[in-house]
Amino acid sequence: MNAADLRLPVDVPSTALFTDRYELTMLQGALRSGTADRRSVFEVFTRRLPEGRRYGVVAGTGRVLDAVENFRFDSGVLDFLAEQRIVDEPTLAWLADYRFRGDIWGYPEGEVYFPGSPVLRVEGTFAEAVLLETVILSILNHDSAVAAAASRMAVAAGDRPMIEMGARRTHELAAVAAARAAYVGGFSSTSDLAAGFRYSIPTVGTSAHAFTLVHDSERDAFTAQVDSLGSGTTLLVDTYDVTEAVRLAVEVAGTDLGAVRIDSGDLLLLAHRVRQQLDDLGAKDTRIVVTSDLDEYAIASLAAAPVDAYGVGTQLVTGSGHPTCSMVYKLVARADEPGAPLRPVAKKSMGGKTSLGGRKWAARRTDASGVAEAEVVGTGEIPAELADRQLLVELVRGGEVVAREPLDAARERHAAARGGLPMSATQLSRGEPVLPTEYL
Repeated sequence: MNAADLRLPVDVPSTALFTDRYELTMLQGALRSGTADRRSVFEVFTRRLPEGRRYGVVAGTGRVLDAVENFRFDSGVLDFLAEQRIVDEPTLAWLADYRFRGDIWGYPEGEVYFPGSPVLRVEGTFAEAVLLETVILSILNHDSAVAAAASRMAVAAGDRPMIEMGARRTHELAAVAAARAAYVGGFSSTSDLAAGFRYSIPTVGTSAHAFTLVHDSERDAFTAQVDSLGSGTTLLVDTYDVTEAVRLAVEVAGTDLGAVRIDSGDLLLLAHRVRQQLDDLGAKDTRIVVTSDLDEYAIASLAAAPVDAYGVGTQLVTGSGHPTCSMVYKLVARADEPGAPLRPVAKKSMGGKTSLGGRKWAARRTDASGVAEAEVVGTGEIPAELADRQLLVELVRGGEVVAREPLDAARERHAAARGGLPMSATQLSRGEPVLPTEYL
């Protein structure tokens, strides 16, 4: 897939209302106080990883770029804001001409991150940058959570392919985003056609239990499916009796049956029994696909089973227990007046919600073997030995996207980034972040 293959809707709706009301009321106040045009730097980071996680995965960057491009206050949106008296007339006039004309730098999609990593840096006037807070956080928090779960599942699955099939377990729009994030994290296909259409992710799917139940017999159902889709299809064999279904499946489709799917029961035991039965029937190349509420731990428990692929739904699209990454969007530097130098600013409240002021760079230090050993974050000059290991890349320059890339690039980047971490990063047991964050 190349960049030209990316399919977006012909009529892309405005993303301007994917925001919180206080973003607009802050804008109105800043316009009145004269601070709206102050040069500002906002950064996205998380203070901690979800409990027990050893690394995070940056996902949703491409969707953020789409959202920034389409953050426009058209007539319908402006009419709504006026009717609801959300902002005053001068603010409405300002919004009518809104375009983000600043710069955005960030970790490239698929990269891993750690507490304090400045995964995205937004620079512009206070007014234009503050409006993007909610939509950016909505995308990055959701997509990065799903990608992190997908990455852990990919580690557990090894070389066995995984199918994303969680569309019916989440919001219909979130399902498309989740499929995209899962692909970045290591899944190879999705059941969701909207995700396939929009992002060119391979789609798969054959039948559910309802297809078997609507026929007069399991044999009739299998015959109908094979007649329709060919002998290479996947037959669902746990509607009634698995052993009898496997026998019927091979009898109907022949020994070149593509696969059987098991969706319930003791998957470890059934996989071994079904594999033996398939081999005894001469269907040695027929694959076994398992589904049924899998997560990374269940997948890991099946490592020794004769399973060829996994289908994952609920646990994947909900971040496997961690549906958000708790990323925040904080003002870290601003100028006192146009043309003045930036100066650090930071929240100093109690309760663990402090932040570090200053426009930051980030680099990953490696040991002599090339394995990552620390995430280094700083606000001054970057040390010479880290200059070629910087993590932030330019994404938007002067309001124009400069880093559009195919989704496969992010997927490949993640595999490489995860492979460059210490081996303990792939342990599924709970632990601290695999890399410390050092501040300079």
